[in-house]
Amino acid sequence: MSHQEAPQINDKREIFGWAMYDWANSAFSTTIGTVFLAPYVADLARSAAEAAGTETVLFLGIPIAPDSFLPYMISLSVLLQVLFLPILGAIADYSHLRKEMMRTFATIGAVATILLFFVTGSLWWLGGVLYVLANLAFGAAIVFYNAYLPDIASEDERDRVSSYGWAMGYLGGGILLALNLAFFTFSESLGVPKALAIRINLASAGVWWLGFSFFTWKRLRSRTAPRALPQEESYVKVGFRQLGKTLKEIKNFPETLRFLIAYFLYNDGIQTVIAVSSTFAAAPLIQGGLALETSTLISVILMIQFMAFGGALLWGKLANWMGAKQSIILSLVIWSGVVTFAYAGLRGENAT
Repeated sequence: MSHQEAPQINDKREIFGWAMYDWANSAFSTTIGTVFLAPYVADLARSAAEAAGTETVLFLGIPIAPDSFLPYMISLSVLLQVLFLPILGAIADYSHLRKEMMRTFATIGAVATILLFFVTGSLWWLGGVLYVLANLAFGAAIVFYNAYLPDIASEDERDRVSSYGWAMGYLGGGILLALNLAFFTFSESLGVPKALAIRINLASAGVWWLGFSFFTWKRLRSRTAPRALPQEESYVKVGFRQLGKTLKEIKNFPETLRFLIAYFLYNDGIQTVIAVSSTFAAAPLIQGGLALETSTLISVILMIQFMAFGGALLWGKLANWMGAKQSIILSLVIWSGVVTFAYAGLRGENAT
């Protein structure tokens, strides 16, 4: 280490490498999480149920409605993250292996995503299993990704650098999604069946994630010296002890407590809107939806993705100008207005 140049803070080359990981892994969020996997797995499970003459499929002996299978697996992956991420947080705090752990989990997640190509027919259940593995690895890698921010950006630059990372994610995820949607739309004219086109698109997200991550591994440098664990302690014990200590001491920091409660509420609302928006847009009018044509829905999804790129950059500048708290409040006011309009002004035939 003595022969290497000491890592510098606010290094543009390193910050670009860090942000490129958001560009890389956002392919999983858009192509897998937002558009293709859920309806594809539901269709496979529905076909399996029909072939068996039932309305449910069996997973580990448990009867599950085909449309509910993947949402259950998503919930399972979130539960596993709750159990494992505190341990990974301790590793991020105490070890010098941030980059190595981030690379390991990113590789696991990307490979699991690539393997979604093999989800066909009676292997509908494999889609859920691979999603749990990929999403768990996705969240684990993000722990180490976020832990790098204080190391690569000074305090006065962190809002801007964080927004830059978000923007790169929206752009990268949006570009691949645009390519995948175009391929899916014109696949049959290219002689590719729709089902195969979906499988290719699913695998492409893993290839994109893994391939562009190499920019991060090339430019992001290891810099945190390891801290000694307390005697006779493990990362598991330290991780959950730190979590317990934080929960006990949070009452001494009322502003932080209020923010965490508010964040839990507004973020849950935002994620719910994102999760159901495409279903609402595509649902028939008689079911209270907007009955948008597939081509229109694709255009809307892409427009939102690329507008989010500009929005992330703009909000980074706003945070520097008006402060992080005020910029969050402004964005939530706009969000609330849009959602209120959607509820009050965008109604299907049976909405009341």
